[in-house]
Amino acid sequence: MTRSDLLKTTLEQAFGERVESSISLGEVTIVVKAPDYLEVARALRDDPRLGFDTLIDLCGVDYSTWGDGAWSGARFAAVTHLLSVRQNWRVRLRAFAQHDDLPVLASLVELWPAVGWYEREAFDLFGIIFEGHPDLRRILTDYGFIGHPFRKDFPISGHVEMRYDPEQRRVVYQPVSIEPRDNVPRVIREQGYGSGR
Repeated sequence: MTRSDLLKTTLEQAFGERVESSISLGEVTIVVKAPDYLEVARALRDDPRLGFDTLIDLCGVDYSTWGDGAWSGARFAAVTHLLSVRQNWRVRLRAFAQHDDLPVLASLVELWPAVGWYEREAFDLFGIIFEGHPDLRRILTDYGFIGHPFRKDFPISGHVEMRYDPEQRRVVYQPVSIEPRDNVPRVIREQGYGSGR
C-alpha cells in the first residue's frame, strides 16, 4: 500500500460520506460540500491521525469552461493544499461554492491565520466571498477596479482603464478605448505574404 493509498483510506475512515476522495498522479484530493468545508478543515488539522498543521496554498478556480464546456457542476471552488509535517503527507481540499451568482464559502482564517492573504486574492480575482474573514478586500487590483479578472467571462481588455492626466494632474479612470485587433499572424491570414508578389 502506497502512502497515498494509506492517506486516502485514513480520510475515508475519518469523514465517510462527507467527502469524495481520489488519487491522481500520486496526490490525494478530497472534495467537500460548502456547508461541511470549515468542519472538515478543522478535523484535518486537529485529528491526530491526519495532523494537517500547515496550509501551503489556497486558490480560486472558475470551472465554467473546464473540459471545453463539458463541466456541469458548480462554477467556483476554493482549492486548498495542506501539509502534515508529522505524518509527512499532503492533501488537496476542494470546496465548491453553492451559488454561481454569489459564491460564498467559510473562511479558514481561524484555523490557519496565514490563509487570510490567499482568501483575499481569491476574492479579488474570482469574487469568492469568504464568510468570517476579518478583512476581506482587494489585494492585487485597485480599489476602484470593476469585476474579477480571473473569471472566464471577464473581458480580456477589462472594463475601464487608468491613466495619468497631466492637465488634471491626477490619475483618471475612463472606459476602455482599446480597439480589438486580429491576433492571427499575417503569415497565416494573408495568402502569399512574404513571397514577393
